[in-house]
Amino acid sequence: MTDNELNLPLHPHPEQEEMPFAVVQGAPWSTMPKDLYIPPDALEVFLDAFEGPLDLLLYLIKRQNLDILDIPIAQITAQYMEYVDLMKDIRLELAAEYLVMAAMLAEIKSRMLLPRQEDLEDEEGDPRAELIRRLQEYERYKQAAEDIDNLPRLGRDLFQAEADVPDRIIQRRPPDVDLREILFALKEVLHRVDMFSHHHVQMEALSVREKMSGILERLTAESFTLFTDLFEPSEGRLGVVVTFLAILELIKGSLIDMIQAESFGPIHVKAVSVAEH
Repeated sequence: MTDNELNLPLHPHPEQEEMPFAVVQGAPWSTMPKDLYIPPDALEVFLDAFEGPLDLLLYLIKRQNLDILDIPIAQITAQYMEYVDLMKDIRLELAAEYLVMAAMLAEIKSRMLLPRQEDLEDEEGDPRAELIRRLQEYERYKQAAEDIDNLPRLGRDLFQAEADVPDRIIQRRPPDVDLREILFALKEVLHRVDMFSHHHVQMEALSVREKMSGILERLTAESFTLFTDLFEPSEGRLGVVVTFLAILELIKGSLIDMIQAESFGPIHVKAVSVAEH
C-alpha cells in the first residue's frame, strides 16, 4: 500500500514542538496551573536612585536649574511629596529620614506663608537658611565623593606587587695562597720529578681536561688534600706541567680552593661545595 493510497502528504513539513514555559523538578510545564497563586507581596522593587532625603532635594533643584540660595519651597515641597507618595504606591518601606524631611518642608512652607511683622522679620531670618546650609554641605561632600571615585583604582583599591631582585653578581675571590708560594711548591715537585726521570721510548698524550676531571674526582669539599699529592712523579716534567695547568684552570673556574696556614707551610687543596658557588 502506497502513501497516496493512505492519503498521506508526500513531503510533510516538520513542525517545531512547543517549548515548556517552566521546568519544575525536572518535569516540563506547558500550561499554566489553575491553582497557581501569586501573593501580592511576592514582587519587591528597590529604588537606589537616591541615597537620602537631601540627595532627593538636590536632584529636584538641579533638574529644574533652580538657585539653591533661593529655593521655591512650595514647588519643591510638592515634588518631594509626589515622590514620597510614589514610594508608598509601590509598597516601599519609607525611611524615617524621608518622613522627617517631609515634616521639615511642611514646617518651612507654613512659616513662609504666615505673615510676619517687619520688626521681627530680621530677628527670625529666612526659614530656608538651615535647609540651604545642609544642602550646600551635602553637595560639597557628594562632589568630593565623586572626585575620589574618579581617581585611578591603582594605588587606591589595587596595589601593584613589587619585589626586589636579589643581587646575582658573583665576585670570585682569588685564593689566599700567594703565587710565589705556589711556584715554590711547583719547583719542589719538579725537583722530585728529576729524581725519577728516565727515557721514554713512547710518549703518552696528556690532556688538561682529563687532568681536571681526575683532580676533581680525588678532591672533596669536606677534607683537604696536600697540593703535592696531586702530582704523579712517574709522568715526568710534562705530566707535572699538565697537572699544574689543570689546577690553575680549576682555580680560575672557582671549582677548587687553596689554603696555606702559614708562610712557607704546606699548601692544601679542597673542592668547592655547591653552596659556596
